[in-house]
Amino acid sequence: MNLLAAIASFIKVVESGSIVGAAKTLGVSAAAVSQTINRLEAHLGVRLLQRTTRSMALTENGAVYYEKVKRIAADLESAQSSISNEETELQGRLSIASTSAFGRHVLAPLIAGFAAHHPRLLLELSTTDGKISHIQDGIDLSLRIKPQLEEGIVARKIVSLPFILCAAPAYLERAGVPQSPHDLQNHACLAFRYPLDGRFLRWSFLREGQRYEANINATAISDDIDALAQMAISGAGITRLAEFVAAPYIASGQLLPLFETRHGAQHAVVEPMEIYACVQERAAMTPKVKAFMDYLIEHLALRWPMEQLSSGR
Repeated sequence: MNLLAAIASFIKVVESGSIVGAAKTLGVSAAAVSQTINRLEAHLGVRLLQRTTRSMALTENGAVYYEKVKRIAADLESAQSSISNEETELQGRLSIASTSAFGRHVLAPLIAGFAAHHPRLLLELSTTDGKISHIQDGIDLSLRIKPQLEEGIVARKIVSLPFILCAAPAYLERAGVPQSPHDLQNHACLAFRYPLDGRFLRWSFLREGQRYEANINATAISDDIDALAQMAISGAGITRLAEFVAAPYIASGQLLPLFETRHGAQHAVVEPMEIYACVQERAAMTPKVKAFMDYLIEHLALRWPMEQLSSGR
């Protein structure tokens, strides 16, 4: 029996809360994980897990053992990293979770370049606007917006993305062009409902360094940002889109941007969307996670320099 591999399987079972969850993270069958745990228990001569068909819990011995060994996997990878050099080839599985729109429009196109440089990595991208659990879902790195941040995770802001308020020419011709955020309460507004808690995200603006929220007249709500874009294109009203969603529609003339600083709007600008790269703990910043984060920051900065966006220009 490979004792270190067995210990790693045991740690994953405890952290994921189930043998099935651990199997998904490890990329093996649930039966293989169960057999590994059985062999580990036989080697130690004690029961580590109390298992039934519906539940699993640590035994008293299992809890003691877990506390002693839970750092082993992280410490081993850290030790390997400390003696590795730039020529060491990254390998294994790298699981990334992201908000749906950012994953679809930004991450997916960038992954190809990273994969080409690291052919021995298996990259897995999960896109969701719901709750993300590094442990239960086997996620190495997550990309989150502010409302998704939670206590305990290690988060680093990697980019600020412009939001653009926009509408179809047909709608603006019919309803008029709002001259300031205050006018939004008199227009049909298409809002995004955040799936995590069911509320719709407020439309925030910055004026002379001060943040404020505009009162809007929400006539349609969706939890899919691409659906909102299509509603707006069809003339349903004004919506707020991330620049990476809105840009092609603006370039084609299907949508027109509102409240650009050069057009006045009392110098109000739409508050940008901040994206954070998150790991469960500092020990989870493995070489492959760090390599992907560095790659991502470098390529995002080419399109959205942090200094330019933070100044509102």
